[in-house]
Amino acid sequence: MEMAGYFYGFCDGLPRGKKGNDAIWVVVDQLTKSALFLPMKMTDSVDKLARLYVNEVIRLHEVPVSIISDRDPRFTSILWPSLQRAMRTKLNLSTTFHPQTDGQFERTIQTLEDLLRSCVLEFGGNWEDLLPLVEFTYNNSHQTTIGMASYEALHGRKCRTPICWEEVGERKLLGLEMV
Repeated sequence: MEMAGYFYGFCDGLPRGKKGNDAIWVVVDQLTKSALFLPMKMTDSVDKLARLYVNEVIRLHEVPVSIISDRDPRFTSILWPSLQRAMRTKLNLSTTFHPQTDGQFERTIQTLEDLLRSCVLEFGGNWEDLLPLVEFTYNNSHQTTIGMASYEALHGRKCRTPICWEEVGERKLLGLEMV
């Protein structure tokens, strides 16, 4: 049985951050629905994306069996398909209406935008600094399609955080009151 792969695409059009980034490379595991949100510049070359891919995706999640990516010129260039062939990863490019993603990737992008907007409004500051918090929040949110949070699917247990203790006898934050 072939394991699920990853969806790749970009959330672009963001205001330039302090580090010069203006986009987020979004990588979603089809099986666990976990996501990586990697800040980048839309002008980054395929070489730079390949390094980011090795340093962040492969380092944390191993070489994917398959990838569905959008048709960004960096993904259709000679280097990207060659890299995937060398790693024995099946590379599929999505079509205009993305039927391969069944709307999952578009929902991830929308959720990312909503979470990022909420964090910037609530905490202020630079979106690049808040992106790790947004990624943490996304990966610890219930995913209806798998019936649990991505973190739980990956690690076999719920994530223990100060806002929602899951051990018996500890407190849970429900609304504004501690129970």
